[in-house]
Amino acid sequence: MKRLRIVHTESSLGWGGQEIRILSESKGLIARGHDVRVVGAPQSRICAEAPAWGVPAVVLPIGRKGWRGLRSLAWWLKRNPCDIVVTHSSTDSWLSAVALSVLLAGRTPIVRVRHVSVPVSKGPLTRWLYTRAASRIVTTGEALKRELIDGNGFPAGRVESVPTGIDPVRFAPGDRAGARARLGLPDTPLVGIVATLRSWKGHKFLIEAVAELPADVGLVIVGEGPMREQLEALVTERGLRERTVFAGNRADVAPWLQAMDVFALPSYAHEGVPQALIQAMMTGLPCVTTAVGSIGELAIHEKTALVVPAQDAGALSQALSLLLKDERLRRALGDAARAHAVANYSYERMLDRMELIYGEAASR
Repeated sequence: MKRLRIVHTESSLGWGGQEIRILSESKGLIARGHDVRVVGAPQSRICAEAPAWGVPAVVLPIGRKGWRGLRSLAWWLKRNPCDIVVTHSSTDSWLSAVALSVLLAGRTPIVRVRHVSVPVSKGPLTRWLYTRAASRIVTTGEALKRELIDGNGFPAGRVESVPTGIDPVRFAPGDRAGARARLGLPDTPLVGIVATLRSWKGHKFLIEAVAELPADVGLVIVGEGPMREQLEALVTERGLRERTVFAGNRADVAPWLQAMDVFALPSYAHEGVPQALIQAMMTGLPCVTTAVGSIGELAIHEKTALVVPAQDAGALSQALSLLLKDERLRRALGDAARAHAVANYSYERMLDRMELIYGEAASR
């Protein structure tokens, strides 16, 4: 494939799976010889983190919809020609669409990536954005793809599902005792979660579920976010302070996963196929999760994970208890989870598919 000049736009200031997907993919395509850059807003985490990933970043005022951001983006794109622009959030998608379709006469194709399961408006302007301004749409899960096709009526031939890929060598089963010793974790049964501390990730329900488990079961919460103070207060209220570790953000979560006995992700909204769940399954962990968004494509009940109703702390607690009591079940689910994740959600598979989509869009 010829060398592509790819520009990703991201107006979000936050940090989570979406931003990590952009940088991870960009790093991989740079290694394959493509010219990839990320355009982000001032004070955005993605621009701050990009150098550590080896990804060039450009700061422009695209955090809000408005003339200043539109003019700046159009000016920059005119002076930095590229083969494809890839948009990720609502604001940067609108700015890119107007800049390229109106101000720059549609000379560069757009690929619109949808990372979350939030419904898309059915209004005429949104339809223009997705079907006229964008040449291709990529979702991070099949359920998200079906919603755009069946719910919004977007042309099926222009929508692709490409879940985030994870490196199966980096995320592999490890020495649990050794990982706990290095991280200072106790040698007791440990339930864990890796996720940004946002309400819809379901940390509240996990805390309530662990509170119903035996007193020797610990909880490890890896991640940071706006819910930190509320979650710490709930942990104290439920008498779990001595049993809970708030690990904060970690550049490398692999050893934390290797230290856990069971992984839980009780999300109740906004999910594609969560990276943390793929990572946990590749690590060979038995997982308890929900069927929100496209999670069900990865977590198949009683085959690759246990799936419980969203926002149901009781059902979550029962599933965790079952796994903690049954070592054979933990091993069977963990082995099946890793096999499924490696076969369908590898990093190289993601790069292959995105490289092909970008090449096809650029050639048209």
